[in-house]
Amino acid sequence: MVPLYVSLKDVAERAGVSFQTASKVLNGNSGVVSAQTRERILEAARHLGYVPNALARGLVRRDSLTVGILADDFSDASLSRFVVAAQRTIESQGHAALVATTTQGSDGPLRRLQEYRVNGVLVIAPSVEEDESVGEYLRGPIPAVTLNHIPGGGVPAVGSDHRRTGVLAAEHLLELGHRAIATVTGPTARRVVVSRTSGFRETLHAADVELPDRRVCATDWDARSAAAVTHELLDADPHVTAIFAHNDTMAFGVLAALRARGVPVPQRCSVVGCDDLPLADFAAPPLTTVRVPFEETGARAAELLLARIRGEDTPPRDLLPVQLVVRSSTAPPP
Repeated sequence: MVPLYVSLKDVAERAGVSFQTASKVLNGNSGVVSAQTRERILEAARHLGYVPNALARGLVRRDSLTVGILADDFSDASLSRFVVAAQRTIESQGHAALVATTTQGSDGPLRRLQEYRVNGVLVIAPSVEEDESVGEYLRGPIPAVTLNHIPGGGVPAVGSDHRRTGVLAAEHLLELGHRAIATVTGPTARRVVVSRTSGFRETLHAADVELPDRRVCATDWDARSAAAVTHELLDADPHVTAIFAHNDTMAFGVLAALRARGVPVPQRCSVVGCDDLPLADFAAPPLTTVRVPFEETGARAAELLLARIRGEDTPPRDLLPVQLVVRSSTAPPP
């Protein structure tokens, strides 16, 4: 069988030197051989297409870690931004990130992470928020950090103040003068939905604006589902002048439904999203939204996990701020 990778032994044989000499030169040690021999070793490595074995080098130096990331489906644009940011942070410090997805539940992915002897686990998986077995595993000897609720607690968490996102959206619409306000939410079993809806409802209530059940429409996180419930909402209550969607993708669906009904935005109905996806600036009209710091959160979680692996103290909870981003999809009511 043809070897998949060129080894140090192959480089040493081609350069006519010992394995140890080739290893020292390719690991950047200076002064171990003459300039001519050093160049011969480097040329052999280039010719053969040699790539250093990071795993073996880490075992020798004992400074390379493998961090496991337990993540939900990457089709969720928001979650993928958390994962990519965490992965970049881990790899920028010379470590490896192993991503295991929860498409078939948590048991298989957690077992794979154990089999690969990861040094720590980062959870970016809302689907495991009520999974007791995940909580037990994460409270074990392997350092862990989570972006999601963990049953039983005891795991350091990084995230955003989701209640605050609802507060900011409600305050903005109230300041514009809206009173007939509705919201299109994600699945009600999700804790982020409960938090955002709570902050939104309580802020409206404090301003003597009620949020009746007919103006709260729960659906999936996608644009098509949001468009469908927006039609149902406006069929039942055509006097609504503002809608808060729990993520930007859903807000795009809300905008599409309003456009299909001939309702101009924001002249007759304002729309606020949540996330501040890159496409929000290119919606028609550009979408007012609450910015969630995805990249910063993923990077911060990775940094805290690496600190825990090193045995450093870390805070039990770290909430990054959210921010209202006002664009053209909101205006005073007609």
